[in-house]
Amino acid sequence: MPTNGLFLYSSTRPLSEKYKEYEKDVAIEEIDGLQLVKKLAKNMEEMFHKKSEAVRRLVEAAEEAHLKHEFDADLQYEYFNAVLINERDKDGNFLELGKEFILAPNDHFNNLPVNISLSDVQVPTNMYNKDPAIVNGVYWSESLNKVFVDNFDRDPSLIWQYFGSAKGFFRQYPGIKWEPDENGVIAFDCRNRKWYIQAATSPKDVVILVDVSGSMKGLRLTIAKQTVSSILDTLGDDDFFNIIAYNEELHYVEPCLNGTLVQADRTNKEHFREHLDKLFAKGIGMLDIALNEAFNILSDFNHTGQGSICIQAIMLITDGAVDTYDTIFAKYNWPDRKVRIFTYLIGREAAFADNLKWMACANKGFFTQISTLADVQENVMEYLHVLSRPKVIDQEHDVVWTEAYIDSTLPQAQKLADDQGLVLMTTVAMPVFSKQNETRSKGILLGVVGTDVPVKELLKTIPKYKLGIHGYAFAITNNGYILTHPELRPLYEEGKKRRKPNYSSVDLSEVEWEDRDDVLRNAMVNRKTGKFSMEVKKTVDKGKRVLVMTNDYYYTDIKGTPFSLGVALSRGHGKYFFRGNVTIEEGLHDLEHPDVSLADEWSYCNTDLHPEHRHLSQLEAIKLYLKGKEPLLQCDKELIQEVLFDAVVSAPIEAYWTSLALNKSENSDKGVEVAFLGTRTGLSRINLFVGAEQLTNQDFLKAGDKENIFNADHFPLWYRRAAEQIPGSFVYSIPFSTGTVNKSNVVTASTSIQLLDERKSPVVAAVGIQMKLEFFQRKFWTASRQCASLDGKCSISCDDETVNCYLIDNNGFILVSEDYTQTGDFFGEVEGAVMNKLLTMGSFKRITLYDYQAMCRANKESSDGAYGLLDPYNAFLAAVKWIMTELVLFLVEFNLCSWWHSDITAKAQKLKQTLEPCDTEYPAFVSERTIKETSGNIACEDCSKSFVIQQIPSSNLFMVVVDSSCLCESIAPITMAPIEIRY
Repeated sequence: MPTNGLFLYSSTRPLSEKYKEYEKDVAIEEIDGLQLVKKLAKNMEEMFHKKSEAVRRLVEAAEEAHLKHEFDADLQYEYFNAVLINERDKDGNFLELGKEFILAPNDHFNNLPVNISLSDVQVPTNMYNKDPAIVNGVYWSESLNKVFVDNFDRDPSLIWQYFGSAKGFFRQYPGIKWEPDENGVIAFDCRNRKWYIQAATSPKDVVILVDVSGSMKGLRLTIAKQTVSSILDTLGDDDFFNIIAYNEELHYVEPCLNGTLVQADRTNKEHFREHLDKLFAKGIGMLDIALNEAFNILSDFNHTGQGSICIQAIMLITDGAVDTYDTIFAKYNWPDRKVRIFTYLIGREAAFADNLKWMACANKGFFTQISTLADVQENVMEYLHVLSRPKVIDQEHDVVWTEAYIDSTLPQAQKLADDQGLVLMTTVAMPVFSKQNETRSKGILLGVVGTDVPVKELLKTIPKYKLGIHGYAFAITNNGYILTHPELRPLYEEGKKRRKPNYSSVDLSEVEWEDRDDVLRNAMVNRKTGKFSMEVKKTVDKGKRVLVMTNDYYYTDIKGTPFSLGVALSRGHGKYFFRGNVTIEEGLHDLEHPDVSLADEWSYCNTDLHPEHRHLSQLEAIKLYLKGKEPLLQCDKELIQEVLFDAVVSAPIEAYWTSLALNKSENSDKGVEVAFLGTRTGLSRINLFVGAEQLTNQDFLKAGDKENIFNADHFPLWYRRAAEQIPGSFVYSIPFSTGTVNKSNVVTASTSIQLLDERKSPVVAAVGIQMKLEFFQRKFWTASRQCASLDGKCSISCDDETVNCYLIDNNGFILVSEDYTQTGDFFGEVEGAVMNKLLTMGSFKRITLYDYQAMCRANKESSDGAYGLLDPYNAFLAAVKWIMTELVLFLVEFNLCSWWHSDITAKAQKLKQTLEPCDTEYPAFVSERTIKETSGNIACEDCSKSFVIQQIPSSNLFMVVVDSSCLCESIAPITMAPIEIRY
C-alpha cells in the first residue's frame, strides 16, 4: 500500500524537550478515595444547607405574616393570578385579577419570561379564584415577595421558590404566566405534589378498606374507586399500604399480597390501580371482618419492624355502617388510639353518617362525605391536615428532600424539557404552621414552602478530573433510589425525549447490578461510611460495547439530607492523579490558541453566583480570572493550574496540525477530516483538515454529541475506549446510529497517552482522527490487492469469489466488507458459524449484560474443526500479515502520540407499539487480547467451512478471511438482540 505523505510528518520539535523543562515539578499521586468522598459529601452538605436556610427564612416570614393577619370574609384584594395576568377583554381592558405583569426572558430560568421582582398565584381550575379563604391566604402571603427576592440575592443559584397553601393556591417566584391545557384546564394542585405531602405529614402505614357490597353498585362504586386512587396519590415512597375490598368476605385487591403492606412506590400504586378496575359490587357488607383484618395487618407489620414505624391509619370507604364497632376498637385500638380511622361516606344519603362520624372521632381521625366525583380530591385532602396536626402542635419544622424528578409543573417548562433534554431536580421543603393563639392547639397547617435544586448543581461540586477516565460520583436516597448516576436513563426514544414511567424510582441495584447481594446499596441506605470493590461490566457506545474493569467504591452520608454519596474509581490508571506546574503567563499564552476549548459542563469557575458571569463560557471565565479582571469569580485553583500545564505541554500539536493543513498536497483526497486531542483536565484541541461545511459527520465533537465530548458524567467515548487499550495502539470504530438504519460514513481512531510506561501511571491524554469510511475502506482494499506482488506465490485474494474478507473490531463489529451494507453490523449476524467457532475456541468471549431500565413492546411474547487450512489460505494469510501491518502504519505514521510520548515513556428498530418498562438480558462480545492469530474448519451439514483471523498490530482490528463456498446455514446467526426477562 502506498504511504500517504499526510502521515509522514515527524520533524516537529520533540515534545520531550518541552516536557523535561517541567519534569522536576511533575508528581504522580494515588487518590485517597475515602477522603475524596468525605470531602465531596461535605461540599454537598454545605450546598444543601444554603438551600435549606432559604426555605427556613420563607417559613419564618410566612408564619409571622399569618400571625399578624385577621381573617376577613369580605376582603377584596386584587392579586396577580398566574393564568389571567396580561389578559385583556374585547375592549382592551385588563381582566379582573389579570393586571399588567412585566415578564422578560431570563437565562437562569431556561429563558422563560419571568418577573424576578414579584411572585404570582396559581389557583386550580376546580377552585374559585375569589373564595374568601384563598383571597385571605393570598393577601397575607404577599409578604413572601420580599423574602423570595432576598433569597435570590443571597444565593443566585436558586431557581424556583414557592408556597403551596393548604387551601389549594400556589404562590411561585419568580412570577410566570401559566397556560391552560387544550381543554382550558389547569389540573395542577400543589397539595398533590410529593414535596407537599412529605413535608406536611410523617411516614405512614395505611390499610384502605373498600365496601363492595350490593348497595355500592353503579356511581357509588365509581366514586369509591376514584377515592382510593386519590388516596394513593397522596402516598409516597416512605409510606406502606394495602387495599382490601369487603362484602361478606375479604378480597385483597392484589391476592398475592394478602396479610402484608407494600411500599407506596409508583410501580406498586399503578399495579393496584389496575386491579381496582376488576372490583364489582354484590352481597352484604361485613365491616367487622374487614376491621379485624386491618388491625391485625397493622399490628403484625409494626411488630416486625417493617414499614414506616410511625403513623398507622385505616381508610374506610363505604356507603354506610350499621354499627359503631366499639368492641373492635376497644380490643385493638383503645386507650392508646395508635391507629387513626378516616371514614369516607359515599353518596348523598346521611342515614349512617353518625356511625361513621363517631368511628372517626373516637379514633383520632376524620369523617367526610363524598357525593360526586368532583368532590373526591378536595375531601381526600382533609386527612392530610389531620395527620399533620402532631407536627404542627409540636412545631416540628422538618426539612424534607424529594427524589430526583423532571419538573413538569408548567406546560412551557415541559416543552423545554422536550426540546432541550431532561432537567432533573430535587426539592427541599418545610411545613408552615399557624402560630395564632386561638388555633395553635388545633394544629392548623397553613401550607408548605419549597425550592427546587437541579441535580446539575450537585455535579458542579464534583471534580471530575480527580475521578479518572472511568470514575464517577453518584448519590441515592434513603430508599435506595438514584438521585444522580451516569447510568440513569430517565428518557427513551431519544429523538422524542419521552419520560419513562418509573424514571424517578430507579434503584441503585438496577445500575450497579453486579452487586448481587446489595452490599453497596444496603451500606449506603443505612448511611454508613466505607469501601467496597467488585468487577464491573460498563457498557459504552449506546450499550453495544462493554469495558470490564474492577471498581473501588467509596461511600458516606450527606448530613442534613436523606442522601448518601458514592464515588467509583477504576483500578489501575484510574487510581492515580498527575500534577504539573507552569507559570500563569505560559499557560495563558497557550490558552489563547483558537483550537483550545474546555468542558463547559465542568466547574472550573462558578459562573452562577453573579448574573454578570452567567453568559461566560468556562474558558472565558478562566482567562478573566487569571488576568485579575473579575475578582468576584470563584474558581478551582488546583484544576486551573493543571489546565495551564496541559495547555503548555499540548501546544506543539497545533503547529503540527497547522503545517498539515497548509500543505494541501499532503491531503489532496481529504480522507482525514478532523484531528482532535483531549486531556485529563477536560481541555480539548480540534483541527479541521476540510471546511466545516464539508465534514461528513457534522455533529462530531459538537455540544449535542454527548458521547464524544467531556461532560459532567463522563469522558469522551474515544478517550475511554483508548484508555483500555495497550498504550500506543489505536482504537478504531464506526459510530453507531440511533436511527432506524445503523450506517455511518466515518471511522474514528484514537490512542491514549500515558505519562509513564507502567500501569500505575495515569492516562494524561488521548488523541485521534476521524476519517471518511470510504477513504479507510479504499486503503484496505488497495493493500489487500498488493498480495500478489510479494513473492509471486499468492493464489488467492479478496477479489476471489471463493472467499469473503472482513475487517472487524475487538467487539465484533464490521468496519470493512465486500458487501457495503454489512458495514457496522455485528459479525455474528453475518457469519454465525464462524463467530460461534471463535467463541468456542476462546478468540472471543461472550459477556452477559442486564438492562433494568429497558423499554419493551407491551405485546412482546416473548463443532468440531481442524486447525490447519488449505495451502492457498496459508499463503494468503502470510500476505495478509504484511498487508495489514502496512494498513495500520499509515495511521501510526500520522504520529499523533509522538509529540507527547517521545522518549518519556439489533440494529435499532423503531417500535410503533406501546412501550413499557421491563428488564432485559443481552450479550456483548470482546476479543481475547493474547490470541493474535486463529484459524479453523467448521463441520457443516454437507461441507466444511474454513476461516482465518489475524489481529492487526497496534490496533483493535482483526482481518477475517472466510470460505464463501460453504454456506453452513445449519448454524444460526448470533445476534445481540435483548431478551426480556420474565419473572
